[in-house]
Formats: sequence, C-alpha cells, structure tokens
Amino acid sequence: MLYQIEVRKTKKMGRGVYALKNFKRLEIIEKCPVVHLKPGERRHCEKTILNTYIYPWRSLQDAVIVLGYGSIYNHSVSPNTKWVRSFKTDQMFYKAIRPIKKGEEISVDYNGPYEPDSDMDWLKEPSRYSKK
Repeated sequence: MLYQIEVRKTKKMGRGVYALKNFKRLEIIEKCPVVHLKPGERRHCEKTILNTYIYPWRSLQDAVIVLGYGSIYNHSVSPNTKWVRSFKTDQMFYKAIRPIKKGEEISVDYNGPYEPDSDMDWLKEPSRYSKK
C-alpha cells in the first residue's frame, strides 16, 4: 500500500512526516511493521541514539523499533495523530485523531495512548491530549 505521506526537512526537528492529502478523523495514516528487541538489545539501544526510536510493546521489558515512517513522526503536546499497537498483526498503526490538512506535519504524543490496564505507568494515566 502506498501511503499519502512524505518525509521533509523541518526547521526545528530536522525531519518530519507531512500529509500529501487531507486525512479524515480516525483515518489510518500508516501501518508499520515492527522489529522486536530482546532485553539485551534494548539495554544496548538505550545507550545509543536508537533509544529515541524505541516504543513499548507488551511491557516495559518488551520493546520494538517501528519501521516505515513510524520512527520519524515528531512529538507534539497537541498531536494530530495517535499510535496504536496491533499485537495480532505485529504492526503499529498511526491514526488521525482530528482532520489533517494536506501539507500539515503529522505528529504524535510519544507518551502514548491511554491504557488503564497497562503495566507501563505512563500509559495508565491519560495525558490531557490522550483520547480514551
């Protein structure tokens, strides 16, 4: 599937992902495969620049690196997109949480989705930007 997004240089963040079309609220922007890290690999990555590209998976010890553009979306305290883990398909979905206009940068809240049953503390408490 060809997604309607592209990577561009940004003034503040280096690079970012931008919409090549208008996206509707709840529309899937991208489905990205993930690479699972073993605990030792994660500990090694935490000492490198790769630490900023690690996403939690099923627990704090279980982490992935997201392929596709998934590791390039910039963080925002008022994001237009959320990330959703699909354990069934081993993918990370990026879904619009509001309409996104063509040419707009796509951003996510790295603090993650609200998951009250998670064993990861930062997902148990909804941020003011999380949608339940």
